[in-house]
Amino acid sequence: MKTLATLFKNNVREYGMLIALIAIMIFFQYKTDGILMKPVNITNLVLQNSYIIIMALGMLLIIISGWIDLSVGSIAAVIGAIASVLMVKLHVHWGLTILISLMIGAVIGAWQGYWVAFVKIPAFIVTLAGMLIFRGLTLVILQGEAIGPFPTQFQKLSSGFIPDIFQHEGFHITTLVIGALLSLILIFMDIRSRRNEQKYGFEVTPFYFFVAKNVVLTGAVMGLCYLMASYKGLPNVLVILSGLVIFYSFITSQTTIGRRIYAMGGNEKAARLSGVNTPRLLFYTFVNMGVLSALAGLIVAARLNTATPKAGVNFELDVIAACFIGGASATGGIGKVIGAVVGAFLIGVMNNGMSIIGIGIDWQQAIKGMVLLLAVFFDVYNKNKSA
Repeated sequence: MKTLATLFKNNVREYGMLIALIAIMIFFQYKTDGILMKPVNITNLVLQNSYIIIMALGMLLIIISGWIDLSVGSIAAVIGAIASVLMVKLHVHWGLTILISLMIGAVIGAWQGYWVAFVKIPAFIVTLAGMLIFRGLTLVILQGEAIGPFPTQFQKLSSGFIPDIFQHEGFHITTLVIGALLSLILIFMDIRSRRNEQKYGFEVTPFYFFVAKNVVLTGAVMGLCYLMASYKGLPNVLVILSGLVIFYSFITSQTTIGRRIYAMGGNEKAARLSGVNTPRLLFYTFVNMGVLSALAGLIVAARLNTATPKAGVNFELDVIAACFIGGASATGGIGKVIGAVVGAFLIGVMNNGMSIIGIGIDWQQAIKGMVLLLAVFFDVYNKNKSA
């Protein structure tokens, strides 16, 4: 039976940042005199970082493929600008606006994916050009001014909360029910994954650790839902985010297309010789990134209740950092959805905690940069050590 030390060593990429996140939360909970974990602050933390996590899900697939996308912040900005013009100036229904915006995001992703996948221009160059192009188009569309406010229904995309079907005054029972259902889904997926690994003869973690992991995970989910239930319940954006995390976790771990993306990032030539249409697969990852960037842009616009020329500035830095901090490899082929989510929350907790205790934005940027550098160093060190 494996010892805990051996188990951690073999899964250091998966659990290292999760332990770091817990440690940072405990540190800031102490330094902020308990403010960090108050229900209202937890809700704000989710709302402030939801768009980063959404874009990190798409960025993770691109990084696993061995590439990178520098344009996501500008795409989010231009989509927000387009949505504002449609709703405020052209009076298009908010639901139709969302659909049109997501389609435009897919077209933008396809446009960039075409240059990278089929014309073979490096993604760094294509998306750097895209960052400049879509930032410029944002200024053109908005004419240098902010456009808003938006319909109330559209604002609820980011600032709304799910209704309580039990209508219990002072406590949101529906949130606890959803938390319990989500916990069951996560446990079911973990059991299924473990059985598949056993079926094909792969080494699995000891049963006691498997049980302990699910107990801790369930406790974390239910604890978060309890805090939310004592405030206003689950924000709409958290429900969307949870659905996306489950969907992309399933795609990356349980489907053929997910395995092919990992194979392409690990060795593109070998994957192509094995029959994988790598150009088409890479093209689809950029289309997916465009859609998720558009969704993030809509959520940012809904949260601010206005579209501004400065929206999305430096978003790409936090998104890329979330993936690398969460364990994705800079050389491709390695990374997990839960890692990207943990990385995004780690950045969010750091931003929130440092703001509460009064650390200036200048030092915040410097500290985040150092954390990113250490995360990549950690990845390279462990890779060289195991080579």
